[in-house]
Formats: sequence, structure tokens, C-alpha cells
Amino acid sequence: MIKINKNDINAFFAAVAEKMPLYLPVKKAGETNYGMYAEGAEVDLTTLKTVKSAKDFFFPQSETMMKFRKEGKNIDIIDVREDKEPFVIFGVRACDYKAFSVLDNVFLQEPVDTFYKARRDAAIICTLACGRPEESCFCKVFGIDAADPQGDVTCFLTENGLMLRANTEKGEALLSLYNNSEKADEKEVKAAQDKTREIIKKLPFSNLDLSRFTEENLKELFAAEEWKELSEACLGCGTCTFVCPTCQCFDIREFKTRQGVIRYRCWDSCMYSDFTQMAAANPRTTQLQRFRQRFMHKLIYYPSQYGGTYSCVGCGRCVNKCPQHLNIVKVIKKLGGKND
Repeated sequence: MIKINKNDINAFFAAVAEKMPLYLPVKKAGETNYGMYAEGAEVDLTTLKTVKSAKDFFFPQSETMMKFRKEGKNIDIIDVREDKEPFVIFGVRACDYKAFSVLDNVFLQEPVDTFYKARRDAAIICTLACGRPEESCFCKVFGIDAADPQGDVTCFLTENGLMLRANTEKGEALLSLYNNSEKADEKEVKAAQDKTREIIKKLPFSNLDLSRFTEENLKELFAAEEWKELSEACLGCGTCTFVCPTCQCFDIREFKTRQGVIRYRCWDSCMYSDFTQMAAANPRTTQLQRFRQRFMHKLIYYPSQYGGTYSCVGCGRCVNKCPQHLNIVKVIKKLGGKND
């Protein structure tokens, strides 16, 4: 493990950015989101949660899938896929890093999503341990250790500087790009980890009970009367799905240009009234049904399909952003832990 002194952190970022694109939390107009590192950028490593997660790097909000060029009666299909050069994502929190494995289960199973895979293979991920978890955090419920995230490099920000631990060959190669480092004090890192874990123990949502959310209880939970009360204030705005690091629903559309047609995909939301709209109409005609679908998928459908892994990582973004204060925490509290 190496240490980079506090005053040298920007020099480290500059050394990495000189070799390959570097993306990290940047503050603009009072909001912190991922952006490309450039000299003068307001890098923000203290804000716990970026507004949107790092999911965008592998599964962008909108992307072109192919193009069609028409000349007379001839139609050419243009493959827009290209080799991805290595790039670095720095500052990924433990919850968001866990979310990548949730997405991997969907996009890397056969048939493999080649757009997603190309980005995953090219990425070098540097995670950042949490120092001050917030009241809206509940990653511990899903077995995530916010004090010791994984990734190609694990980073710890302390009062004295940035500690970095390489976990993979990719990580070791990345750290070799910077020579002005020293050996880290692992006792200092451990003390910071212990402090974080003590905070997490005291958070209000750290002990949510998931015991009722099992495949055996699927029918009982699906028919639960509580869904009416839980969903009645939902606006169907989709905010929860767009800030969620694990949501993977998308729509595929086409639009005509002067040169032909572009086919693209964009994020979709199970909270929208036209989600899964078909020629024979929509299978979920009420907001209750759409609300229930979202949380049943997170807590039962997905874990039933993928070996018990929940499709929630406890980041708390939906807790912070829902305009009606509806979120997965309320669902777990209302429906969970009733297996007496």
C-alpha cells in the first residue's frame, strides 16, 4: 500500500490523465457527478454520493447501437462498435462497485451485450472507502463493507493524504504511473476503517430485516394489501430508477436522419405508464402494479434468478431523491421481518 501526500493528490491525477482518460467526482454548479479530469477541475472526493452513479460508464443513459444508410433500394447496416481504449474511473464507492456485479449478471450472460462488455474490459476501477456514511445509507444490509471496497485499486482518504492499495495487475500498472509516493501507514488506514464501521452500526437503516423476502414468500408478498398504501402517493416520475446504480431497463428506438436511420437505446423505467407497452396494450395498468414490480424485482425476482444477490446495494439515492419520500426502505420496513 502506498501513500500520496495531500498536496500531491492532484499531481497523481495529472500523471494518470496524461496516459489515459481519468473520470472522477467533479463539482459543478453545486452538484457532484463524474467528469473527466482536467487541470483546474474542482475534484470532490468528500461528497459521499455523486448524483448519478458510475453505472453510466458501462451502461450509458443513451447510446447508438447501429446505423442504416439507404441509397436507392440498397440498405447498408453500419456497425458503430469500436475497440475501447483503457480508461480510469476513480472514487467509486463500495455500493456502486457492488452494483457493477448486479449489472454484470444481466449484460454478461449469454447473449453477451458487446457494448457493455467492451467498456467493462477497458475500465480500471479505483474505489474509495467511505469516511462519513450518511443516515440514508444502508449498504450493510446487503453485506457490503463501505470501509473496504474492492476494485483494481482501493483508496482511503485520510487527513494526511490518499492511501492506495492495488488489488489486481491492472491496479499495479496504474499505480506505477506515479513515482512520488511513500509507504502507507496501515495502522492509520485501519483506524479510519474502524471509525467508518462504527458509524455504520449506528445508522438508522443498517439493521433492516430482509428475512421475509424469499422465493417461498413470493405469492404472499405479491398479494400483500400493503402495496396500495405504499404506492398511492407515487407520481411515476422515474427519479428512483434514474439515480439507481443497479436499474438496467432500457428501450430501443429509431429516428430518421438525412443519411438514413439511427437505432439507439436509452434508459427506461418500470415506473412509467408506457413501460412494456405492446400492441395488445400494457400488462401493468395501474401505478400500484408498476410500483410493486420495481420492488419485487429488487428484493425477490432478481435474487431468485441470481443466487440470492439482491438488486439493491443500499446507496440511499432513492431515499434522498424521491419527491414523495417513497423508497425501498419503506417497502422493507412495511413488508419485511414477518416470518414469526
